[in-house]
Amino acid sequence: MSLQIHDDLLDPAVVNNPHPYFHQLRAEDPVHWNEKWNGWVLTRYHDVNKALMSSGLTSERMKPPSSMPKKLAEEMASTFDVLSKWMVFCDPPDHTRIRMLVSKAFTPKAVEEMRPFVHEVTEDLLNGLENAEKIDIIRQFAFHVPVLVICRMLGLPNEDRELLKQWSDDLLQLVFGAVKDENRHEKAKNGLKQMVDYLKDVIRDRQKHPKDDLITALINANEKGDALSMDEIVSTCSLVVFGGHETTTNLISNGLYTLLRHPDQLERLKADPSLIKTAVEELLRFEGPSKAIMRIAKEDTEIGGKTIKKDQRLLLVQSAANRDPEVFENPDQLDIARHPNPHLGFGQGIHYCLGAPLARLETSIAINNILHRFPDMRLEKEE
Repeated sequence: MSLQIHDDLLDPAVVNNPHPYFHQLRAEDPVHWNEKWNGWVLTRYHDVNKALMSSGLTSERMKPPSSMPKKLAEEMASTFDVLSKWMVFCDPPDHTRIRMLVSKAFTPKAVEEMRPFVHEVTEDLLNGLENAEKIDIIRQFAFHVPVLVICRMLGLPNEDRELLKQWSDDLLQLVFGAVKDENRHEKAKNGLKQMVDYLKDVIRDRQKHPKDDLITALINANEKGDALSMDEIVSTCSLVVFGGHETTTNLISNGLYTLLRHPDQLERLKADPSLIKTAVEELLRFEGPSKAIMRIAKEDTEIGGKTIKKDQRLLLVQSAANRDPEVFENPDQLDIARHPNPHLGFGQGIHYCLGAPLARLETSIAINNILHRFPDMRLEKEE
């Protein structure tokens, strides 16, 4: 049965199961002008990949939209100012400079040194769940693993993780565009202000009392005489807090949910835990936490036979690209041993996720450890 191509990306049928809609869109109009969203929707792998690599598209979009009332725009100015300094919303040369200074904390060696700590955190959490009849995977497990790692990296107290979670949740409403929440701007503004005030206090303390943590490293970071300003350190730390746990929490929980929905692949992984490396890549492809990335055209450019005009928006749908049959054999089939697997779950190009190695490490340890400790776990049946 053919689905009607319509422009409501928030239609319940699309939200609840987007894959049939994007399959049809990719087959019939892979570079589609969405009238309601007022932008282009890209669903084909090679088009999305080209757009991610294009220097003609920009990530700089964190500013009050022209449609926002003047009073609200003035109230949100400080919020957008912080977000505009996030690496993911910067273009070169600022992006290059900040990423170079921050990347030293995410080298393969630095990430590998976190392995014992991730094991320890995971085992401690599972010890606390040993006698539970039911587990809320997100609230009791998947959230805690990455946020405890981020606390360790930044030198923040573990007991502050619920605060960090709340501030990130408030900010998520704005960053990911929860358009149906009328209070999203107020929540984001208040949450980010509290996070910024908290981080500034920590940064001032580290300036007086340096520690072996990422905040101290950012204070001391210097590349060819170029250091980060206080505002850039605050913005970078808020990005690490937000990005460092939000997507990994979802990768762990989505991954476990997907495996439980595919018992043949679940049993395969339990029988051979060494498959976890390719399993994580397949979970990123099949139902990864990052569904789409937005870009804006800096100049007229051509993608997929369509002319994208300057200042027009593009939605690069990774979840559709990752199920493109031109690139992936049996794309709707979960195969934890799939190789090669050139998915776009972490993006591509200069904005390729800096924390990808850490997310892979945390997810592989978390999933293998919980399956080892709770081999008979299953989804709770809906009443």
